[in-house]
Amino acid sequence: MLQGWHRRLDAGHLLAAGMAAVPLLLLAVFGNPPLDLTPEAHFWPVVVAAGTAAVVAYGLTAAGIRARDGRAILLGTAFSTTTALLAVHGFATPGVVVGKNGVIALAGGASLPIGAALLALTALPGLRQPRRIAPLLVLQAALATAVVTLGAAALAFPSLVPPVPQAGSPPATVLLVVGLGCLAVLAHRAVRTHALTRRPADLLVVAGCAWLAVALVAQLVLGPGSVAFYGGHAFELGGIALIGIPTVLDLARGGASRPLVGDLTATELVAAEEAYLGARVRALLVRLADRDTSTEEHTRRVALLAARVAGELKLPASVQRELAVGGLLHDIGKLSVPLEILNKPGPLDDDEFAEIRRHPDAGGRLLEELGGFSPTVHRLVTDHHERLDGSGYPRGLDAAAQPIETRILAACDVYDALVSDRVYRSAWTPERALALLHEEAGYDPQVVGALERVVTPRDDEPSWVAGLAAPAVRQAPGRPAYRRA
Repeated sequence: MLQGWHRRLDAGHLLAAGMAAVPLLLLAVFGNPPLDLTPEAHFWPVVVAAGTAAVVAYGLTAAGIRARDGRAILLGTAFSTTTALLAVHGFATPGVVVGKNGVIALAGGASLPIGAALLALTALPGLRQPRRIAPLLVLQAALATAVVTLGAAALAFPSLVPPVPQAGSPPATVLLVVGLGCLAVLAHRAVRTHALTRRPADLLVVAGCAWLAVALVAQLVLGPGSVAFYGGHAFELGGIALIGIPTVLDLARGGASRPLVGDLTATELVAAEEAYLGARVRALLVRLADRDTSTEEHTRRVALLAARVAGELKLPASVQRELAVGGLLHDIGKLSVPLEILNKPGPLDDDEFAEIRRHPDAGGRLLEELGGFSPTVHRLVTDHHERLDGSGYPRGLDAAAQPIETRILAACDVYDALVSDRVYRSAWTPERALALLHEEAGYDPQVVGALERVVTPRDDEPSWVAGLAAPAVRQAPGRPAYRRA
């Protein structure tokens, strides 16, 4: 799985890595000298950061209410709580509204760890579609109100709040560890989402998490009075903004922030190919649907099934994406096959069957002409009719030449072809189709086993079958029915 990892790196990865490294380099070079700034120089960046977080909080909460998505509301709660803490931190700046106080240290030290912890909680599956969203909205309002109320009371009576946590103290270290751990969870989600979507904006979340981590270190380890401390506030503002960009983009599409929630699946890529796989994939599918609806529907089912099998086999998100794209495009070469052959109700003669066998190469040539598709997608399009025993076409590749992606797509392609009604035969039952895949030497047993687990009905779910008509088969002697898929 690690072979060719360097080929998956693109300009987006380099940009995100560079952006993440910027604050570390700046603080390493310029962070030690002491710096004495006016109170306003601290107040305004913090207030702007609080305002930025408030805008994101409103958008996420509104989207969560519309979709009844508990995780979107909890994302909004994370940002609204951070907004409240940052607001208290800013107004506690000595010399702006009040004098010296301990509130500024407490609110500043707690804002990012608490916000990151609430963001990390969105992984809870029960929050996807909760029975009631009202308790989540009450929690959001209660947290923000409590923070602001306690902050106002503490500012009115500064002696009530000691200046904790002191930079470098044990409590500060605990907050730092908690905050960095939660930010690492968020960064991991964003990396996985990017592996599926390849959207550059998703990598901005990774850079934003890195900037917030630097801000945490500046606040809880280095402490006030240095370039690093005030620079950390600037990176705190920048980190919130970087995380907010993909959040706004996803909100515009009517959903929660995918890189923050991290729940995007490869099957969802198939269902919304234009949003996540790009306009070119969508355009090819439209062309295929305009010419032959049944083939286009078959490609969608195969892509969905292949992505689910890859997930069942615990393959990386990048592999699941390639299978989603390759599955959608694997029969694109049939654009060059005459419709009278594709829709012929009877058996094909040798010349017609030879024309059908040309579609993998035709699809590969089309992708080469268009450009921009990965080598894996090219291989899936050209090799999806190859078999492990070398009996496939167009090149007769053996097992050594077929990676796991090709083996998955080959099995899923045949399975869907068999359990679907075709103009030249009726659908097979799932049991009969799986039996054939188990019996023939051309299919990977591990893949077929995963496929069987995916399509076997569970909890009264329907099986993966397009039709259950009697399995009457009309075909030329010696020519398997599924070879026409």
